[in-house]
Amino acid sequence: MLRRPRRNRKSPVIRGMIEETRLSTKDFMQPLFLLEGKNKKVEVDSMPGIYRLSLDHMKREIEECMNLGVKAFDVFPVVDAKYKDKEASQSYEPDFFYLKALEEIKNEFPEACIMTDVAMDPYSTDGHDGVVDEDGEILNDESLEILGSMALAQAETGIDIIGPSDMMDGRVEYIRDLLDDNGFEHTSIMAYTAKYASAFYGPFRDALDSAPKSGDKKTYQMDPANLREAMIEAELDEEEGADFLMVKPALAYLDVIKLLRDNFDLPIAAYNVSGEYSMLKAAAQKGWIDGDQAMMESLLSMKRAGAKIILTYFAKEAASLMNK
Repeated sequence: MLRRPRRNRKSPVIRGMIEETRLSTKDFMQPLFLLEGKNKKVEVDSMPGIYRLSLDHMKREIEECMNLGVKAFDVFPVVDAKYKDKEASQSYEPDFFYLKALEEIKNEFPEACIMTDVAMDPYSTDGHDGVVDEDGEILNDESLEILGSMALAQAETGIDIIGPSDMMDGRVEYIRDLLDDNGFEHTSIMAYTAKYASAFYGPFRDALDSAPKSGDKKTYQMDPANLREAMIEAELDEEEGADFLMVKPALAYLDVIKLLRDNFDLPIAAYNVSGEYSMLKAAAQKGWIDGDQAMMESLLSMKRAGAKIILTYFAKEAASLMNK
């Protein structure tokens, strides 16, 4: 045989020299869950090893991550029921604990990249990403003003990237125009471009207590059966001023990541969501899989598919392993 591919697999050094895809801690963004108050650290029951953190604990977590090479963070608020209403009005109240915390985090860690989430569900009594009318319909255009106010309030804290996760039509352009008109032309937008109506979000909704109180999100999040539709969403987000395009979830949608990577010049982000994290954790705890190897293999698959940025609850753990 003239061709023996195994010759290029015969030693760790040779395998390392020719590997086509390499993970780096620079690829990772760590999602974090912010609690109001002090000295609070509460594990999410359905996400082993992941905690809801008060600001003091979160700052320590950010420092530990940065020492490992993870320097990007997506901060989500855990909003108490007393703050919720149908219009998500607390989301843009200047004195709200989430906004005050973002400002403090950015001031203390100016070198970190801080991303925020724009959607109504954490703040809404309805648990939906947009305004719900009396018939249960999620109103698109009426939601944009609230989402815009939320995005502007977050930008005013000095954060780096706005993450509209609501999937309302036209929200990227609405937010981009509003940010630019108010002097925040340097604040980036990472559009949740292909966000699917997925069963893999369950643990995240447990963490934030943000599940819909009625109905589902299928009228605004994408049908898992659809691939080409992601191209429509991506074209719109690019035209409307997005700086990054995101696919969510990641593992069950690697083909979508590749499709967007092959057709758009904007950086592609993949959100390795809570259910994907928890499945691997549960299987590892049962001894059914090697948790470290499965973690690294799954993250590598996202990078191989074309993701430049990987939002993952494994970020700190993977970075620790990569630093050994």
